[in-house]
Amino acid sequence: MISAKLKSIPSDLLVSVIIALATLVFVLTPLSYLPVRIPLGLLMVLFVPGYTLIAALFPKKADLEGIERTALSFGLSIAVVPLIGLGLNYTPWGIRITPVVVSLAIFTIAMAVAAHWRRMNLPLGERLSFNFRETIGTWKREVLTDDKSRLDKALTVILIITIIMSLAALVYVIVTPKQGEKFTEFYILGPGGKAYDYPTEVLAGNKSTVIVGVGNHEYQTVNYTMKVILNNTPWDNITAEKIPKYDYGGVYPVMSLNLAVEHNETREMPITYVLNHTGDLQKLEFLLYREGNFTSSYRDLHLWVNVSQNSSTPSNLDVYENRSGFLDRK
Repeated sequence: MISAKLKSIPSDLLVSVIIALATLVFVLTPLSYLPVRIPLGLLMVLFVPGYTLIAALFPKKADLEGIERTALSFGLSIAVVPLIGLGLNYTPWGIRITPVVVSLAIFTIAMAVAAHWRRMNLPLGERLSFNFRETIGTWKREVLTDDKSRLDKALTVILIITIIMSLAALVYVIVTPKQGEKFTEFYILGPGGKAYDYPTEVLAGNKSTVIVGVGNHEYQTVNYTMKVILNNTPWDNITAEKIPKYDYGGVYPVMSLNLAVEHNETREMPITYVLNHTGDLQKLEFLLYREGNFTSSYRDLHLWVNVSQNSSTPSNLDVYENRSGFLDRK
């Protein structure tokens, strides 16, 4: 009984629904690693939503010619997708991959249902039906028939060439994507991982913690070196136990860290330290160098710190060892 119902559904609408459901499966499930998601996504963005919308608006075979229907399907898809994204921007879900894919699938299925309903209300001979061979034959007749003027034939040929060139340009952009701007993120967060509550008012001898983040968007693996300087004086004589997750070969200078960061990788480093020298507006600098070039820092950050007297301040400790490890993010 189910197979009989499926046979009653026009093949073009059935294929459109299958593509919409397959896109949900291959984009939003663990199967998303398969490359099939790319052609499915392109169809859902560039053709299928517009095709089902055209099918719902023009259910009769004589409403539009095959080439016109194809061209309008591309154009309306390109128009519908941004409008759906604009609508999602005003919802709690926002413009993210999951709500966008789900919304496109719902829109496509709804238009397919509407198109099927409208076709079923037409006489059998007037209903739009899809057959690959018949469609190709219709295209040939539209181009080669003598019933059309030379201008109509020329416009039809131009439309076909435009569609082919657009598809070729799209494939070229996908295969050879343009490289974006190269840059490195370098930022400081408070001990809670937020961009506030920085330890700028501290007592001498007490521990203070900040989180320093390095994000590589240089399109290659980059070797960074980060150094911390207080009042233009580097801390280069303090050592600490190695972090178990990263083998640095014994001990390493806490305030001079070497990082090999891959493209699109972000590392956040909890840095815990102790300041002993009292005074206001002391400049605590975080300097990032790239590929061993220490002539000038590649990126730099700083905090202005007020250090107050504390009776329990130790006299021979400048920096507390960094035992917190790294927090890696991809």
